[in-house]
Amino acid sequence: MARLGENRYGKSRVRLSRITRASGPSGSSDLHDFNEWTVGVLLHGDFESSFTEADNSKLLPTDTMKNTVYSLARGSSAATIEEFAMELGDYLLRNNPQVSKAAIEIHEKCWERISIEGHPDATTFKLGGPESQTVQAERERDGGWAITSGVDGLTILKTTKSAFTGYIKDRLTTLKPATDRIFGTRATIKWDYVSATQKFSEVRARIIAALLKEFAAHDSMSVQHTLFDIGKAALAVAPEIARIHLTMPNLHHLLADLSPFGQDNPNHIFVPIDEPHGYIEATIER
Repeated sequence: MARLGENRYGKSRVRLSRITRASGPSGSSDLHDFNEWTVGVLLHGDFESSFTEADNSKLLPTDTMKNTVYSLARGSSAATIEEFAMELGDYLLRNNPQVSKAAIEIHEKCWERISIEGHPDATTFKLGGPESQTVQAERERDGGWAITSGVDGLTILKTTKSAFTGYIKDRLTTLKPATDRIFGTRATIKWDYVSATQKFSEVRARIIAALLKEFAAHDSMSVQHTLFDIGKAALAVAPEIARIHLTMPNLHHLLADLSPFGQDNPNHIFVPIDEPHGYIEATIER
């Protein structure tokens, strides 16, 4: 006999762009901020009858969830993806008694204001990145928000201060020890807040600055070695977070063999190889 196990449903990849206009001295809306978000909604609750009895009476249409994102964004004063995620989840819980838990995920593209002749332009932007800012926010009906923020696809590289020696060598090992190599990664980083009442933008900026500073300065003996130390640096500057989880693929740059052409190659010409790549992840806790 079959029974229904854990289940949830929602709307994925709801794309939203937003212009926020600030009034200038004359009252005109001449300064714009621009955001581009991709929103996901997942609801847990009393939906068993829709699976087992073909009864849709407790289902909020996912199309309605999409419309809710746009409608709430229209009147929202949320300055961060964390704030909007909580606002959206609270609305869905408040208006749907059959829902026991709301989970909201948002990715934000990194649009940056451009400068014209040294002056920030009021209404023109360029896409930074390729990373995106992220948040995962979850709340049980009678509980508080659990907020996990992060960055996805933080692509960074250093051309020195990276080595890999002293590893296991068996009959299948062909990798040669390296004392000065390129270290490139496309990191996914997430951190758990101690509470949902934070200055999210300020904390995010501190964490990213600390990660990048430590990555640049670090004398790396392995990806694992660097991952731990940059995570430790983030915890040191952000008492607002309890832990940080880092995924760091090792995007290899292999020294090109120029000997068939009668040329040497003193760490000058490399072949970028992103598949296959090393894959390292860990959680750094207090």
